Amino acid sequence: MNKVTLEDVKSARETIKDIVKKTDLLESVKLSEKTGSRVFYKCENLQKTGSFKLRGACNKIANLTEEEKACGVIASSAGNHAQGVAYGAKMTGIKATIVMPATAPIAKVSATKGYGAEVILNGTVYDDAFAKAVEVQKETGATFLHPFDDKYVIAGQGTIGLEIFEQLDSNVDTILCPIGGGGIISGIAVAAKALNPNVKIIGVQTENIPSMKESMENGKITSAFKDTTIADGIAVKTPGDLTFEIIHELVDEVVVVTEEEIADAILFMMESQKIVSEGAGAVCTAALLSGKYVPEKDKNVVCIISGGNVDVNVLYRIIGVALASEGRRFSFTVVMDDKPGNFAKLTTLISENGGNVLTANQGKISAGESLGKQSAEFTLETYGFDHINKLTEVIRDNGFKII
Repeated sequence: MNKVTLEDVKSARETIKDIVKKTDLLESVKLSEKTGSRVFYKCENLQKTGSFKLRGACNKIANLTEEEKACGVIASSAGNHAQGVAYGAKMTGIKATIVMPATAPIAKVSATKGYGAEVILNGTVYDDAFAKAVEVQKETGATFLHPFDDKYVIAGQGTIGLEIFEQLDSNVDTILCPIGGGGIISGIAVAAKALNPNVKIIGVQTENIPSMKESMENGKITSAFKDTTIADGIAVKTPGDLTFEIIHELVDEVVVVTEEEIADAILFMMESQKIVSEGAGAVCTAALLSGKYVPEKDKNVVCIISGGNVDVNVLYRIIGVALASEGRRFSFTVVMDDKPGNFAKLTTLISENGGNVLTANQGKISAGESLGKQSAEFTLETYGFDHINKLTEVIRDNGFKII
C-alpha cells in the first residue's frame, strides 16, 4: 500500500497552488455559543467548482505520465470529483469522461458537462457509477482517476489541513470532516496528525450509508447501504483500501447523523452563517447541532464544509423538511360541515392566532365521511411546536376536525 505522508501533502500544495483557492475559515458564533468552544467553518463550498474535490483531482492529473494523458481520463463520481476532473482535464487539454449516478443533482451534471466532459449516468449511488466506469475504461483504454482511493488524490485533499493550521496559527484541537469514500478525511488526518499528534479527527457519515463507521467497528472494510441520502457527496457503500487503512490508524471517532439532522443543519447554516451547503457539507454541523458529537469546552473546533453544489429544487425541499422539523411549518387537513362561511371562519381563526397561510386547498368529501362535509388542506407558517399546539386546540375547540 502506498503510504501518504506530510511531504506528499506539501508537494501537492506546490503543484496545485496556482489552481485552487485558499478558502476562508469563518467562526460560527452560534455554534461556538452552543458548544462552549470556538467553532470554525472551513469553507470548501467556496472553492473553484464548488467543492474540495478540485484539489485532489488536479494533483492527480498533474502527476499523470504523458502516455496516460494521451489516453484521456475517466472517472466515477457522485458529482464533485466529476467537476474537479473535468476542470483539471480542460486546463490540461485532455479528454475526460465521467460516470455519475443517475440520482446526481442536475446542477452537478450540468456543471460537469459545462467543463467539457462527456457524462454517462448509471445507477443510484457512487458504487454503481464506479462499476460502469470500470467497464467503460476497459473498452476505451482511458486512464482511470479514482475519486478517493489514490495517493495523489488524498495528498491533494490534505492541503486543506495545511491551510487550517496556518489560518489558526497551529491552535487546532479538533477537526470534524465528512466521510464518503474517505479521501478528504484521510488527507486532512495525515497532515494534521503530522503537525500535531494530539489533534482529534472526527469523521461524520449519514446514518443511511454508514460504511466507514461499520468498517471501523468491524476492523475491516464493510459495505453498508440502508437508504438513499440527501448527502449525495458521501453516498459511498464501500470505503477504499488505502483510505480505510489511514482512517483506521489516524481518525479518532466516526459518528453518524440522520437525514432530518442534515436538513436542519443546512437551514441553520443558511440562516446563521449565510452559507449554502450541500448535504455532505452539512454533516459536521449536524453532528454538533444534534449532540452526536460534543467537543471539549474552550477548544478550537473546525468543521469542514466539503461543498456547496446543491440543486436549487432539492434545496427547496430540504428547507421544507427542516422548517417542519423545527415547528416552523405545519401541514394538516380539516374536515368541516359544508356550510357557507365555514371556510372563512377557519381561516379567520388561523390568522387571529398568528398562523400565516402558505397554501390552502378546499374540496368536497363524498367517500369515508357523511354527505354534507367538506375538507381543506392547509400549510401554515408557524413559530414553533407550542404555537402549533395552540392553533390545533383552537381549531378543534371551534368544531373543526383535524385529520
